[in-house]
Amino acid sequence: MKRLMLMLVLGGSALQMASAQTTIEFWHSFGDAKRTGWIQARADEYNKAHSDTKVVPVYKGSYNDSLQATILAARQNKAPALVQIFEVGSQLALDSGIFQPVSSVKNVDFSDYLKPVINYYTIGGKVNSLPFNSSSPVLYYNKDLMKKAGIAAPPTTYGGLLDDCKKIQAAKLDTTCFGMSLNGWFVEQWMAQQGSVLLNNGNGRSGRATASNLDSAAARNIFTFFKTLQDNKYFTYTGKLEDWDGSDAIFTNQKSVFHITSTADIGNINEAAKKSGFSMGVGVLPIPSGTKRNGVVIGGASLWIPKSIAKPQAEAALDFALYMTNTANMAAWHKLTGYYPVRTSSIKSLRGSGWFSESPLQIVAFNQLTNTVPSPATAGALNGTAIETRKIIEEGLQKVLGGTSVDAALSETKTRVDAALTEYGKNFK
Repeated sequence: MKRLMLMLVLGGSALQMASAQTTIEFWHSFGDAKRTGWIQARADEYNKAHSDTKVVPVYKGSYNDSLQATILAARQNKAPALVQIFEVGSQLALDSGIFQPVSSVKNVDFSDYLKPVINYYTIGGKVNSLPFNSSSPVLYYNKDLMKKAGIAAPPTTYGGLLDDCKKIQAAKLDTTCFGMSLNGWFVEQWMAQQGSVLLNNGNGRSGRATASNLDSAAARNIFTFFKTLQDNKYFTYTGKLEDWDGSDAIFTNQKSVFHITSTADIGNINEAAKKSGFSMGVGVLPIPSGTKRNGVVIGGASLWIPKSIAKPQAEAALDFALYMTNTANMAAWHKLTGYYPVRTSSIKSLRGSGWFSESPLQIVAFNQLTNTVPSPATAGALNGTAIETRKIIEEGLQKVLGGTSVDAALSETKTRVDAALTEYGKNFK
């Protein structure tokens, strides 16, 4: 009887502990084993150190799928405690009304976070989400093919790239000069590099965006560049929009000499280049000739906290997010993936350990980010219908590559983007 009573007491204690435990379901969009494994390892560490909290990472599909699933779950009072949302979904996340600024959950010192990164997620004077995986575009180049074409250094401007394309074509290397995924993200980057906002009202940051800036000289520079590439047969892509993997494969299979994609792919592409038998280099994002380099707009994603959850759960979610993005973890995350560590202290740690000497390909990306000039242009465009407007811009570029004139393509693209902004804006009148 005593033994039975003891078991009942112990069992009751275990049940009480289980019921007192705070569960933090963390929805993310990384489906590969490498990044998913890293996240799970951080959750396991955190859980071991915090017996009253259980972090449960859950893969929820693409960024857009995860955001839509979160909005639906919140309406059903079943929201997760922490969600990874891509940067271009920030305005839509805000407009959904289901999230709370992380700066309102509890006092946090954000001074260690990289300014170009934290600036993107600071909207209306509030830090709405915690930076996690951050990236920007860089130029990748095949050193061996460049050498065969007599090119000593990677291009830094549109004009320089076009000049190199002439040399590559003349060298008859059985490869195309340049390839990249057709993605609206790159157009946003090139607008910012020219110090030009993509949208009115301070890129949608001083007021809701109602029109695009696609009739500007900056936009014309970008579309004209693609027209020149196509007219001279300097450009290659898979024919699909946003085909990141296909575009990477063209480069790693040595079917293009130059390639532009995210800094997050430096590790993977370098490994593929070695397997393919060539030496890869990384350079700054080429920009329109004759313009001042202003810097890049941050890409990637951040961590958001729904407002419908209990305060203790919100605080625990933020505590885990801060742990996952602390100095040591962000340095390790960068080494594993190529994403920027989002903290200044992480960069100092990496430099102090000699990481950049071991991995010099990362230096260009870091300098490009840290030299970014803060402005509405480089802060990034806020737009609740950004997923749609990005696709419209991509389709505009595709038409230029198909033979449509720059004027016609820009005019149609601006009309469609502005109409999408107007339609979306009707929801807030």
